[in-house]
Amino acid sequence: MSLADFSPSSRLRGRAISAGVWNLGALVTSQAFRLGGNLIMARLLMPEMFGIMLIAITVSLVLHLLSDVGLRQNIIQSPRGDDPVFLNTIWTVQILRGFILFASTLALAALAWFAQSLNLWAVDSTYAAPELPLVLAVTGFSAIIVGFQSTKVDLAVRAFQQKKVVLTEFASQVVGLLVMLVVGYLTRSIWSLVVAGLVQSLVNTLLGHIWFEGPSNRLRWERAALDELVGFGRWILLSSAVGVLAMYGDRVWFGGSMTASELGVYSIAVLILGAVQLGLQRIVGAVALPAFSEASRTHDTARLHALYFRLKMMFDLACLFFCGLFLTGSPLLIRVLYDERYAQAGDMLAILSLSFFTMRYMVANQIWIALGHTKYQAMDNIIRVVSLWVLVPLLLAIGGVKYAIWGVALHTFPTLILVFYVNYRLGLFSLKRELVVLPMLAVGALCGELLTGLAKWL
Repeated sequence: MSLADFSPSSRLRGRAISAGVWNLGALVTSQAFRLGGNLIMARLLMPEMFGIMLIAITVSLVLHLLSDVGLRQNIIQSPRGDDPVFLNTIWTVQILRGFILFASTLALAALAWFAQSLNLWAVDSTYAAPELPLVLAVTGFSAIIVGFQSTKVDLAVRAFQQKKVVLTEFASQVVGLLVMLVVGYLTRSIWSLVVAGLVQSLVNTLLGHIWFEGPSNRLRWERAALDELVGFGRWILLSSAVGVLAMYGDRVWFGGSMTASELGVYSIAVLILGAVQLGLQRIVGAVALPAFSEASRTHDTARLHALYFRLKMMFDLACLFFCGLFLTGSPLLIRVLYDERYAQAGDMLAILSLSFFTMRYMVANQIWIALGHTKYQAMDNIIRVVSLWVLVPLLLAIGGVKYAIWGVALHTFPTLILVFYVNYRLGLFSLKRELVVLPMLAVGALCGELLTGLAKWL
């Protein structure tokens, strides 16, 4: 065994690979359980229940991202990331944020009820569903539960100790799934989805405190830690606040232009696409940011660039393959998995899959954060939100929902101008590397066509 095997780059590579393997295994298992649960619930519940739940989850996520100051990213990136005083200050901020988010959700639930009482929404829109206000209010309580999550989990991510992280999330998902199936079978109501989400959050938070190693959290308020949090998080806050309007703006618009049943069908397409994209995002988040951050702290630019190009190549190939595969194979997938009530989700999913093409550049976002250039991520999200909030209402007015879905799929493409410009300035742009991966798109599309043809032949 050579000395090179013990070099910092070798150790970092090994830890990053280990983290990636654990996250990949968790991704496959988690999404298999999630899809299986959704398939069963799609037969127990009516499509409109999924539409209402999509709005409730969107509200929670929107509020969460509107207040995101990068607490986990700060722990991963900061030199003080393992300092108990620093960690406890962040934990205190996290708890306060959870209560504020819950109060905000209650306020929105009250506004939804008031708007319904005044008949401000179209009768057949999802926003007019009578169950929506109470579902919003109860779902929002998860913010308080998540606010108490231990910083031990963030320390594990920082140190590439992914095993417990993924096992914890898997255990909480299994418990939530079992609760959802039991309550769904007994009640056939939307509350099976609501209760399952709360139980999953509670189990995840408890395991974070009980099972992980590290200093226990206590309430603490240190000015220096707060100053660092503000300095690091101000651009992330802007980025998240703007980005949330881009990420979930489609649901905001469609909630007022689709019936609850139509939005429920759309939610199936979003669920399947989101399951794959969330898995890819988690792998990148668990591997790229910690690896880039550790490499950047050594000020070894050549090593950082080599690590970036290696990770980007793998992520490019995966995203382009999925883009082609879903583009041609989505109708078959929906036809196999769901009944005829959800058939339109196949065409929706095929169009939405074009977002994989630009999703692959999230690796660039991770290295920007590691280098402290969080302002570029904010600019990226500003472009996204302007593009989405211009395209979707314009296409809704021109051709209705069918046209607007194309706007959802293509609104991220203008961000490529910023990505190429910033990466060129940072020495991270290579035209050859951009072009050499493109054939994987055709490979994915061909696989989708072959599977569709095989299914017809059988």
